[in-house]
Amino acid sequence: MTETFRREYHQLVGALVELTRDCGLAEDCVQDAFAAALESWPRGGVPRRPGAWLTTVARNRAVDRLRQETVRTRRLREAAAIVTRYGDQPQVPPLIRDATLRLIFTCCHPALTLPAQVALTLRVVVGLTPAEIARVLLVPHGTLAQRLVRARRAVRAAGLRGESPPAGELPGRATAVRAVLYLLFTEGYAATAGANLIRRDLCAEAIRLTSLLAGLLPDDPETLGLLALMLLQDARHQARLDADGQLVPLDRQDRRRWDHSQVAEGVGLLDRAFGGGRPGPYQIQAAIAACHATAPDAASTDWAQIVGLYGELAELTPSPVVRLNRAIAIGMVHGPERGLALVEQIDRTGDLDGHHLVPAVRADLLRRLGRRREAAGAYRQALELAGNDTERRYLRGRLTEITGGYQDDTK
Repeated sequence: MTETFRREYHQLVGALVELTRDCGLAEDCVQDAFAAALESWPRGGVPRRPGAWLTTVARNRAVDRLRQETVRTRRLREAAAIVTRYGDQPQVPPLIRDATLRLIFTCCHPALTLPAQVALTLRVVVGLTPAEIARVLLVPHGTLAQRLVRARRAVRAAGLRGESPPAGELPGRATAVRAVLYLLFTEGYAATAGANLIRRDLCAEAIRLTSLLAGLLPDDPETLGLLALMLLQDARHQARLDADGQLVPLDRQDRRRWDHSQVAEGVGLLDRAFGGGRPGPYQIQAAIAACHATAPDAASTDWAQIVGLYGELAELTPSPVVRLNRAIAIGMVHGPERGLALVEQIDRTGDLDGHHLVPAVRADLLRRLGRRREAAGAYRQALELAGNDTERRYLRGRLTEITGGYQDDTK
């Protein structure tokens, strides 16, 4: 069921938005369809075409809901006409032919604030749970829930219909669309929770949609930079886990398993992007990824250049995660003591409270300094906060390495 949900959810929501002209109603009906599947499939078995089964249930539920709302009789007639034509080739607007990308542009309508656009798209299109979205955006769950409620109200008030925006609006909406696609890829590259660290379906979908966006905006340097970033990161996916599914850190990965043709494609896109003379956050992140991807081995990594790039990125995007990554890079260039001092500064701000990244980085720097007892305590703290099982196993393995298997180690 989990795989079916990931594969079908955004397609079902997109189809229902075109049917009902209501993002909130579409999402509710799709969720009802999955709830019906959870009840029906264990008894009668999984249908031969689960997507078609879910589509029928969701569509029927939507029509029922529209019938119950007498004030929406006009929309009911539109829905009935679409149902009558179900199975026919829909008349797709020519500007954006992909239904998923079209729905993303709908959710990224300027009637919504940028945070609302991103949250709504991750919920409606990607199908992330509110808890997952809150972790991805580093906001409290309650704040995220309120943001989603306000976004749905704004969508209804604006009468958004899941249609292609005018060509002149594409560049303006692209900022939010890129943010959504970046977060989609990030969640696929390192899932915030669950049994699997890598969700290949999300990574592949993010790359596909970003490629389509680049086709719509072929001269936009940030879109090219984002696609380059995804390709450079994704090129390493086969080496990120060992045969037992354990996380392999970057410095220990077998670089022969990297997709070097994909690395070359990413570097070529990055060159095109920088050729526009307007460097932006995605281009700089892609340049950092290129430093890693083009180094023949870990020891050859140009950490000094990475420090400089993170400095530029911090000026453009002063986020705590960027500052933390810069601290790691400085620790590689100037020694773990310098890196640790910066990590402590970040920790005191409270910007990453509740996130496992700060104690995990602190633990690694303390381990490199030989301060085993403090490192063990930091690894334990990171273990308590990490939500992904693969990352937890990795942290537990690091803890075992420095304690010799004894969790109460005090050396």
